[in-house]
Amino acid sequence: MKKLLLIMVVVWIGFPTLQAQELHFGVKAGVNFSDITGDDADGDIRTSFHLGLVAEIPFADKFYFGPEVLYSSQGIKDGDDELKLDYVQIPLMARYYVSEGFNFELGPQLGFLVKADADVDGETEDVKDLFKDFEYGINFGLGYKLTNGLFFQGRYNLGLANINDFEEFDDSKIHNSVIQLSVGFMF
Repeated sequence: MKKLLLIMVVVWIGFPTLQAQELHFGVKAGVNFSDITGDDADGDIRTSFHLGLVAEIPFADKFYFGPEVLYSSQGIKDGDDELKLDYVQIPLMARYYVSEGFNFELGPQLGFLVKADADVDGETEDVKDLFKDFEYGINFGLGYKLTNGLFFQGRYNLGLANINDFEEFDDSKIHNSVIQLSVGFMF
């Protein structure tokens, strides 16, 4: 947890020195459509949420750096049973505005597992020890920002790290896969 706090401090305090006069902060929230892919992964899409803080720092005329700190609830669903994996994520997005307000984005993401529960037959069990505490992936998406600061985003997060930490299936590789639809506001 101390490492997570240190990373968050670096992201939110270190980067404003680049171009503080142009730096914009904001908030965002939205819906997640998550799945787990890979070996022995079986289940349906789980619908949940994400919310967090965002920043936007200009580098050139149409290029921006967009660090974020998000709380993201992910996992899978199988009938009435559900696997809930909650992460604190740090996307580090490069954003290119192709026209007024419309942008494409691409960048890596770091994720720290904070909670993992399995809801099976009405019973909830902590299963955090079956999953790795750290994951990483790559994001790509698009967005539109209005002149008043309101923005909309669609993003896909492709998990690249094997999140399986269950010894019985130690050769199985499973990954997060998440579609995020967001709305936010830049101050």
